[in-house]
Amino acid sequence: MRPSFRTIALIGRFQDPRVAEAMVTLATHASRRKVTVWVDEAAPLTLPTEIVRRPESELAANADLLVAVGGDGTLLYTARLAMGLERPLLGINRGRLGFLADISASEMLERFDEVLDGRYTEDRRHLMRARLLNPTQSEHSAIAVNDIALQKRETGRMLDFETHIDGHFVNAHGGDGIVVATPTGSTAYALSCGGPIMTPNLEALVLAPISPHTLSDRPIVVSRQSHIEIRLIAQAPTLAQVTCDGVVLGDLAPDGRLLIEPSDSTLLLLHPIGYDYYRILRSKLHWGRGARHDHPDL
Repeated sequence: MRPSFRTIALIGRFQDPRVAEAMVTLATHASRRKVTVWVDEAAPLTLPTEIVRRPESELAANADLLVAVGGDGTLLYTARLAMGLERPLLGINRGRLGFLADISASEMLERFDEVLDGRYTEDRRHLMRARLLNPTQSEHSAIAVNDIALQKRETGRMLDFETHIDGHFVNAHGGDGIVVATPTGSTAYALSCGGPIMTPNLEALVLAPISPHTLSDRPIVVSRQSHIEIRLIAQAPTLAQVTCDGVVLGDLAPDGRLLIEPSDSTLLLLHPIGYDYYRILRSKLHWGRGARHDHPDL
């Protein structure tokens, strides 16, 4: 039997008028359905008096369902708030159709009601962990849904680094850095670096060099269980920045190591009945223009 979502948390960048409008509409609708709604106490929204306002840091721990209102960036932010809590996430998109936030504003209330009634598809995504080890600093770590990126800090200077997978030396790279992406993140930064699109159900990671200095330095797909180590090749003093889903984790020094390994945590996304990943690909990447599948009446 499907779980009952009696308490939901609405999370969004309410500074955007479109997001604020959608949050008010959704909160009011949910309240009428006798669902308890939590929102950030800092949100300057005109809401029914029964809506619960609390610090944003408390929202995920007190909800049965997290609803991210905005775009894929908002859903990733919400996922960070919920990390380790195993809360399901539902994405309401207030821009163009998203890869993760896939419910449009025009069908928001209809799809939300379906979810409350137990009609939805579960989509569990695997995550990865980054560990940044520098000898003179404490260890920094973070969980990534999309990708972990190593990027050069100094403009105009090429970054030299090595990759090792499961203890085996793979390559010495020269370029602007490298992106390690999950299948979820294969349509993000890694795609712009020439990486392949991987369907979300694959047990894999892609390593995509950023602006490599040699044409033979190509993306590689490896097992999700792989343990990846990245080291700078110490030459001139240089620093490289490490980000997880676009959020800075720290700097990698020439004598440090970036370790990337599978995480025990997962991200549980909820989709409407009839969710079609390939339809989203066609919409975002403008595939199949003029084909029958773009015309549901044909």
